[in-house]
Amino acid sequence: MSVQREIPAKFVLDRVADERGVAIVIVDRDGIEISASNDNSICRNLNPDGELVGICSAFCGMALEEAIEIGTTVSYTCHAGLTCRATAMMLDGKPAAVIVGRTFVNADNYRKATERAISGDWQKFPPSDFFENVLLSGTADTLEKALAEVEILAAVITRGDDEAAETPNKTIEQTPPGETVTPTGETETILETQFLTPLATTANKMAEEITLLDDETAITIPKPSEPVRPAIEIGAWRSFFSSLLSQDYVSACDAILEFVGNHYGFRSLVWLERRDNRLATVAAYGSLKNRKLKLGIPADDARLIEAVRTESPVELTERAGTDGDTRTMYLFPVSVGSDIPSALAVLDTIADKAVISQIVRLCHSVGPQLEILRLRSEVSRRDTLALAVRRFGDGLKHVDSDDFWVHMTQIAAELMQAERGSLLVVDGNTGNLEIKAAVGIRGDISGETDPGSRVAHIILDRGKPAVVADVNKIGLPPFPVERAYKTPSFLCAPVALGGRNIGVISFTDKATGAPFDRTDLELLQELTPQIAVAIDRAILKEKAGEFEQLSVTDALTGLLNRRYIEERLFEEVKRSNRQGYPMSYISLDVDHFKSYNDNFGHPAGDEALKIVAHVMRETLREADVAARVGGEEFVILLPQTTKDEAVAIAERLRGNVESAKFPCRKVTISVGVASCSSELCTTDGIVFAADKALYAAKHSGRNVVRIYDEIEAGESGS
Repeated sequence: MSVQREIPAKFVLDRVADERGVAIVIVDRDGIEISASNDNSICRNLNPDGELVGICSAFCGMALEEAIEIGTTVSYTCHAGLTCRATAMMLDGKPAAVIVGRTFVNADNYRKATERAISGDWQKFPPSDFFENVLLSGTADTLEKALAEVEILAAVITRGDDEAAETPNKTIEQTPPGETVTPTGETETILETQFLTPLATTANKMAEEITLLDDETAITIPKPSEPVRPAIEIGAWRSFFSSLLSQDYVSACDAILEFVGNHYGFRSLVWLERRDNRLATVAAYGSLKNRKLKLGIPADDARLIEAVRTESPVELTERAGTDGDTRTMYLFPVSVGSDIPSALAVLDTIADKAVISQIVRLCHSVGPQLEILRLRSEVSRRDTLALAVRRFGDGLKHVDSDDFWVHMTQIAAELMQAERGSLLVVDGNTGNLEIKAAVGIRGDISGETDPGSRVAHIILDRGKPAVVADVNKIGLPPFPVERAYKTPSFLCAPVALGGRNIGVISFTDKATGAPFDRTDLELLQELTPQIAVAIDRAILKEKAGEFEQLSVTDALTGLLNRRYIEERLFEEVKRSNRQGYPMSYISLDVDHFKSYNDNFGHPAGDEALKIVAHVMRETLREADVAARVGGEEFVILLPQTTKDEAVAIAERLRGNVESAKFPCRKVTISVGVASCSSELCTTDGIVFAADKALYAAKHSGRNVVRIYDEIEAGESGS
């Protein structure tokens, strides 16, 4: 009986890519992707049509030419931080590049990519698509092994051609590593008759491992270092892992613990996440459900790194009861590249070494998937926080100055979903806390002799925020009965400006009835810098008095003056360097202002400057700080503002001035923008950069916005 011969090359490439956790892409000489297996979603978004364009063309697009030129494998890390191996092979008689990798092997590159997606040049891509399949599992060793398997595939296909010529009735089929696949005739063959053959490859160290069975119809390609899998039905195993990416981060952590607990009969499991330099509970299973696990091992402990290297857990001993009994905790670190972002803790006894090996491999397998989910969660969280901060700033714009304190506290409480909130500010003369606002509080608290003595003073002295689920469990006196609080949970944070604590803001009674949590704390920490700026301004207007007010205010325009902006800029630069917040600075002046004065007189010129100042106040956000620094020169300090946001604000301001009505003639402005970066974040440096960009704007026709980074890039390029 005649059996049709098929070699499903694409099917095997898919299997190798999936099992190794890498992408395998074939690119022709024109830079067109012919085939892609498990492609990185970052690459798919940067090149949606499969045609390598832009910066990508200088990397994957040149891989074939470089591999042919040097006659061996090409290794490179592209502009996106993804590491690749590429080799040249023949595809239907034409040379093509086989690119293996497109994966992060360096934790720093991965973090940089995350920042680009959150606040950089990749913000335009939808997070759900951009992070759908970010490859994080690669190591240099993984790439070498995957490339070797591709070369084996090429060798098998070439050898299969010879075998078929001699035995035409014999079926040759690729079999996934460690499994036997029975031919069904329904195997997907995307490459059809396009078969790879080696052109310029590295020494094929594994070729001898190909076994052509004399009386069988399958060629088996053994996978090096095949992981030990738990003794579970393979379909259920694959189904579970494939389902993880359809869940959110915390749900996936819960699912992993339930899967492990049910399979091995464990009753005490915890999934831990690295936060700063500690391992904190994300999810718990069995007897540890709804409990927090405290570990005496820091997240950067050398034992965790060694455990990854030796594929073993860290064994920790804990006291289990008052009788002195002890039990062992098995801590399995979860690595992603060279980083250890999480760990699985098992408090049950594990007597079988095979089970330990299986759990090690499980942690290795789920690590990249969980990191993708964590990344998606982080992007979503940052978007939510950014939206809340914008809403808070927009809300402050419309606050009546007479009710400023109450309205600001009310806006913050609504964003925090709290029914009650209070704001206490440090009195500059006495140093005591003074109640500025209280919303939702029952009874009159304005007459309290020592406000904040119960909690706020502690928070002010410590300088750190606190989120408490139950006040009755932390040693504080219970809430006063007359306050009739609905829940025992509260959230409290210091408000600081320039390293100096100037107030305390607190919230109770979350509208949902649930206790405040880490997410609420993060949101409040994003709001407090804006609250600090608003308090600073309000105190300036309320307490400084007319003489002091004039000392920091420009008499003509009502904007702040050079003295104030220099002090604030110094504080913001320090905060940006210390906490990593973005910050931008704008310099601008009125175009041809001297001729305006000469033609229409100085009173008309003063009126024009007042109109420009009015447009600035109407255009800028509440947290932005505008000042007149001399003549027709103005500056704007933009706290927590990226370069792209600053440019958008500058363009909006330029357009608003251009369209404003002036009594004598049209008035325009020239604008220079500079932003803090790792290379530029000093007081003098940011001022110099913005002035240089302004100078470039005036010399390129005026009524334009110029950006310091682009000017520097142009000069270095020339």
